Amino acid sequence: MKHTTTAIAGSILATFALALTACTSGDSPNAGAMSGTGAEGAALPSAIESIGLMVQDMSNPFFSAMTTGAEEAAAELGATLNVQDAQLDLANQNTQIDAFIQQGVDLIVISAVDEDGIAPAIERARAAGVIVIAVDTPAVGADAVVMTDAVEAGEVACRHLFEQMGGKGNILIVDGTPIQTIIDRITGCTKVLEEFPGITVVGHQASRNDRASGLTVTTDMLTATPDVQGIFGMNDPSALGATLAVEQAGRASDIIVVGIDASPEGVAELKREGSPFIASATQNPAEMVRQAVAVAQQMVDGNPPADTTILIPSVIVTRDSVDEYPGW
Repeated sequence: MKHTTTAIAGSILATFALALTACTSGDSPNAGAMSGTGAEGAALPSAIESIGLMVQDMSNPFFSAMTTGAEEAAAELGATLNVQDAQLDLANQNTQIDAFIQQGVDLIVISAVDEDGIAPAIERARAAGVIVIAVDTPAVGADAVVMTDAVEAGEVACRHLFEQMGGKGNILIVDGTPIQTIIDRITGCTKVLEEFPGITVVGHQASRNDRASGLTVTTDMLTATPDVQGIFGMNDPSALGATLAVEQAGRASDIIVVGIDASPEGVAELKREGSPFIASATQNPAEMVRQAVAVAQQMVDGNPPADTTILIPSVIVTRDSVDEYPGW
């Protein structure tokens, strides 16, 4: 099995720079109307003086990076920041939104655990005049969403995997919790599968988006179907769990793994000699939050963006290009 990658160092810096600039893809059906008022005619705040950031699971470094972006954006505005961890629990996020409403925050930035289930709480917030911007995954009723182009991320990750497999062989998919951004990553991978008829999915199980469950489900799938040459993990933690499963099975020389995030942990693994982990598609969680705050500021200024879905491009980071990747 080849572990080498195509060198793209000459162009990757320009592509990463592009990934810091959002592109838009039309109005999101999940976003609320952007105007001078929130839901039911409540007036928008005259300035953003307080921000509430709601993340899914602070144990995931992805959401720690979101906090960094929020701190930077809040400091630039001179706003206060309150960060809340849902611990992957919808009930927690409902309670947190109600607390933010009581505190009178001007802006809620949310990475929703359940994009449909959180809708009533978002409606309450917008009725109170709070701007709500979703990040990483859509949230029904939010004023806008800023996220990675998740379909593209799934496409670039799986295309690289399939190319490194020589266009043939069996793969496992380590899926995750059924939120839209993860569904979109799997959709992207499935689209690329159509281009590679020699690739067969022989196992597909969902993790809880973390390394421990990625290890468990991959171990189970490898036990049930050992004839595997590649693994797609829908985020870096699950992919790194899969990498550990591969090594524990003594298969590091004949199975390769790709992920999505290009996280600090993923970057370190790409640099580890002999690792089965060969590539990760980029995300930029801090930039998502910075752009979310910028969108809210535009609304306050009376200049809302024309499109309410803002997509940040995703590119592949490989062992050959990792030294040029700026990281989170």
